[in-house]
Amino acid sequence: MTRHAKARAQQRAIPPIILNWLLSYGCVSRHNGADVYYFDKKSRKRIRSDIGSLPYRRMEDLLNAYAVVSNNGSIVTVGKRYKRLRN
Repeated sequence: MTRHAKARAQQRAIPPIILNWLLSYGCVSRHNGADVYYFDKKSRKRIRSDIGSLPYRRMEDLLNAYAVVSNNGSIVTVGKRYKRLRN
């Protein structure tokens, strides 16, 4: 994780567990030479089945996050989605 990504995660209140879930469960899309990880319906269902309904409902608001990962595998930045990602 870059210093920029750490700062953005702190500023945007995205906890480390959400970043781990993004990399483990998230859907990947290629944008401008980098991979963008985000949660789609399938990944949200997998998380819900793995952690249970009650913890999922408590964390659901945090699942609008995304992470941009460079070609060398480091997380460049993180943020919260307010709009749909275009392909």
